[in-house]
Amino acid sequence: MFITFEFRQTNRIFNYKEYKNIHHNNTMLYIAGIKSCNKIRDTKKWMEEQNVEFEFIDLKKEPFTRSELKELELKVGLDVLVNKRGRTWRDLGLADKDLSDKELFDVLLKNQTMIKRPVLLNEESVLVGYDEESFEAFTAEEEDQEEQTK
Repeated sequence: MFITFEFRQTNRIFNYKEYKNIHHNNTMLYIAGIKSCNKIRDTKKWMEEQNVEFEFIDLKKEPFTRSELKELELKVGLDVLVNKRGRTWRDLGLADKDLSDKELFDVLLKNQTMIKRPVLLNEESVLVGYDEESFEAFTAEEEDQEEQTK
């Protein structure tokens, strides 16, 4: 069962109990994206200003596996995950193509720079897109979970 909070149409937080495949030990916050991305730099800066500990996953060096990306697709959907306003989307000419979800997923797996950034991950939640109000709710939720496990 998912509990969904929506923030400004493009950002969603999904709570869930089983999120095991994403990269690392999920006891802390992870920010996945591209190191040179302005939204990633802004996100990291915001987290540092708020004294939120995080680990960065550079998708160019350590891309999501097929199963990890599939899990993200199931949690947030391709409509949230794919950046249709970005350069990769335009360069691949995807706006003019009528791709099935499977075809779009395969393109995204090969072109992970097309993932909307940032992607925030922790043991219980996923947040896609830059929104400071959403970050506040997301990090407050993480703190609540840490206190419950003490």
